[in-house]
Amino acid sequence: MNKVLSTLTVAVITSFSTPIFASQNLTFTDVFDFKTAQNTQLTEDGRFLALSATPYRGDPKGLLYDLNSNKTLASIENGTKPQFSKNGLWVAFIAKPDLLTSESATKKEKKKLRNNLALVNTQTKQQLRFDEVKDFQLSDDGQWLAFRQDKPDEKTEKEDNDSKDDYELSAVDSETAPKSAIKPDKKDTALPLKIIKLATAQEQLFDGVLSYDFAHQSAGMLISQVYKDGAQNAISYLSLAKSISQSPIMTEPGISATKISWHPNENTVAFYAGNYVNNDARRRSHQLYLWQQPSNRLTTINSNNEQWFTGKTAKLEWSEQGERLYFENRPALDAKIADKKYKTTEDLRDFDTIRAHKGLKVWHHQNPQIKTREQIQWNEENKYRHYQAVYHYNSRNVVQLSTPEIEDLKIHTEKSFLLGSSNTPYLNKVMYDGFYADYYAIDVATGNSKLIVKQSRETPTLAPNGQYAAYFLDGAVQLKNLTTNQTKPLTQAIKAVFADDQHDYPTPTPGYGFAGWLADSSAVLVYSKFDIWAFDVSTMQATRLTQGAETKTQYRAVTLDKRQVGIDPKQPLFLSAHNTVNKETAVATFDFTTSTVKTTLKGKQRFDLVDKAKNSDRLLFTKQSYQQFPDLWQTDVSFKKPKKVTNLNPQLKNFAWGAQPELVQYKGYDGEDLQGVLIKPAGYKKGDKVPVVVYFYRYMSQRMYDFPAMELNHRPNLPMFTSNGYAIFLPDIRFEIGHPGKSSTQTMINAAQKLIDIGVAHPDKIGLQGHSWAGYQSAFMITQTDMFKAVVSGAPVSNMTSAYSGIRLKSGLARQFQYETGQSRIGKNLFEARDLYIENSPVFFADKVNTPILIMFGDKDDAVPWHEGVQYYLALRRAQKDVIFLQYEGEPHHLKKFPNQVDFSIRMMEYFDHHLKGLPAPQWMTQGEAFIEE
Repeated sequence: MNKVLSTLTVAVITSFSTPIFASQNLTFTDVFDFKTAQNTQLTEDGRFLALSATPYRGDPKGLLYDLNSNKTLASIENGTKPQFSKNGLWVAFIAKPDLLTSESATKKEKKKLRNNLALVNTQTKQQLRFDEVKDFQLSDDGQWLAFRQDKPDEKTEKEDNDSKDDYELSAVDSETAPKSAIKPDKKDTALPLKIIKLATAQEQLFDGVLSYDFAHQSAGMLISQVYKDGAQNAISYLSLAKSISQSPIMTEPGISATKISWHPNENTVAFYAGNYVNNDARRRSHQLYLWQQPSNRLTTINSNNEQWFTGKTAKLEWSEQGERLYFENRPALDAKIADKKYKTTEDLRDFDTIRAHKGLKVWHHQNPQIKTREQIQWNEENKYRHYQAVYHYNSRNVVQLSTPEIEDLKIHTEKSFLLGSSNTPYLNKVMYDGFYADYYAIDVATGNSKLIVKQSRETPTLAPNGQYAAYFLDGAVQLKNLTTNQTKPLTQAIKAVFADDQHDYPTPTPGYGFAGWLADSSAVLVYSKFDIWAFDVSTMQATRLTQGAETKTQYRAVTLDKRQVGIDPKQPLFLSAHNTVNKETAVATFDFTTSTVKTTLKGKQRFDLVDKAKNSDRLLFTKQSYQQFPDLWQTDVSFKKPKKVTNLNPQLKNFAWGAQPELVQYKGYDGEDLQGVLIKPAGYKKGDKVPVVVYFYRYMSQRMYDFPAMELNHRPNLPMFTSNGYAIFLPDIRFEIGHPGKSSTQTMINAAQKLIDIGVAHPDKIGLQGHSWAGYQSAFMITQTDMFKAVVSGAPVSNMTSAYSGIRLKSGLARQFQYETGQSRIGKNLFEARDLYIENSPVFFADKVNTPILIMFGDKDDAVPWHEGVQYYLALRRAQKDVIFLQYEGEPHHLKKFPNQVDFSIRMMEYFDHHLKGLPAPQWMTQGEAFIEE
């Protein structure tokens, strides 16, 4: 590898738009060092910011910033996942083992690696560190820390010393626990809980803790303790007021609390309690309780249906003010079928017992889902599926919100009406026609439902008061009065584009969507292609809020408060403003009182709002371009005097990165005007004709001002190419339904010819790289033209006739819908359009290929059957074409394993270096690599 890397480090002198001159070429190891901000956290008052600066390959660093002084307060080695106490007094970072330790450890050693916890006091900068931490909580007032110690028991240590491969961190010692023990579930890990008063370092240890949670309004917490034999299991309240004292609430043998959640404003806690005496975890009932302190009152919350119960995986959540407690339940399950075992000699000849050991799945044509989909849905959703219910705290009323008839609910704890849906009637259609659902408005107060629309591909938007809903149908936005059930079109008479005019799929054209509703439900805000329109639900009158059509600027609302119920017209509405001509993305605000739009952050860049402090006007945003990393900046709602906060990649200035991106205009297959982003290599001189790598998928020109992802994977790292003598081109592509291959080919020929005509691309040095859908396109294009001199095709479909009835292994879905209504755009089934399936399949035209091609697949691809790549390879091989196939073992649709990501990135560069630059080919390209297994 060192030899490979050395060929990529030839110096290229270039300059940025700044006076600083950079001379270094980017290498693969340089990519490792680039950091991103992960798990960004802002205190509620907006004063402090914490994040984890995580390199692509290396050890992260936890960073704490004081935004008042705009300075870094602390840096924590290996710090990840920052979490503030509610009052912002402390911030905690999980400190993971360093990369060398984890990468060099054996499988057994990795099981012994533990995380540590680092705390930083935001006022004093005091740092505290705690070892072997499984999980933790900080009290709201920042006075207390609780964490479970992540250490195995003595038996576990003994097993490790005896060189056993696996161990389970469990509260149960199966060898020492009596046979009569009420044993916890295998994965229920009970560990010692340490509680520390941070001001005095006073601490106390409680053993066998399974779950715990701090109270919000008092110095106390609830804990659930689980022991080996279950006899001493208890759910207790710990008072932290003066000294730590324990008061049992429930002491039933085998009892445990799975979820605990304190009321936000009162000393009341909700929790589920189940008992291990029922060792069937799926059928075990978990009762919902409310316990009040200091009255010591314990109340049970029951479902309205006596046949329903709450299972172990049910969720539990209070609304922000605690007026509603959202919980989950499910219908009673059939009794578990007893296993038939061979116990007697008669059993060995008994058909029922023998057949009970079969391995079989029956695929029937009348099943609503094929077995792969049914199995995945069962394991991921239906096996532990619960339905949403709510307990109204003040009225003590339980309301069932979702049911088997309306199984899905879009939960928002603050809304009075929720959007429910059911796709059950259309499970068969999804296999060939895409996704549909029936949508309903659900009243949180009563549980009553009202139908909004049946068999819809589009998701409706529901008014806060539940009286209206809007959705896109038949080319227009429809407004439905849920009281009268009357539906009227809103947008038919408006001279604006509300149907997506870039839609090129064989399905009805969708709308552009919705910005939301005014908080009083008086108007719905609808997106046209460029603007935001407000439609009064009483008068149906339309008001255009923005003036984007005139400048081809697309305005979209930005919601930073996820608990927001509706749009408050007394507050400015944050907007993203993307100019579709020059690709600049600005930040703007709309003032409802003056009906004016004010652009607040703009320039030849891309600006994005990131977060707003809950209780102050402080805002975080990023600005980026191809040559500017999107560091975090701070400002307030006036957007005056923005300040840069982070500087995560100062090394960027050292590299010959590439020229400023340019927009190139060309024609699509049907003469439509399209754009692409051209990034010339570092040090480019006018008149130079350089090798070009075209990276594409569908629409790409919107990436004009995106900073490139600094990682190595299935796609090219763009600066690796522009820093090393290549131009990169990111074109837009449009497709003709029924002829996706030929239409994309013609578009790409037009785009490449434009690069030649403007004198940038060397006509004999243009390569293509695409993955998945673009992998297919590139594989097809070389059957139609010799214009491209090398292709790297990742996970391509090569034979639409075989792929049509393949299966997407990740979802379990049949692939038929992709061709009839989806991305592959044939628009008809295989029996109606055999010729089109053949016409668009590169495998049938492999003998026409004259372009070298490198095909890459993971052999566990969960989207495209990897034998699609094998088919094309074998056809090209049989036709004696220049083809190489890279099979990455155990990889899904996108490479996940770091060594494979690096390996493919290097091979991709070597492939283009040879075919587009004329550099010597490495041995794997000339002779392949023999299979050797030691």
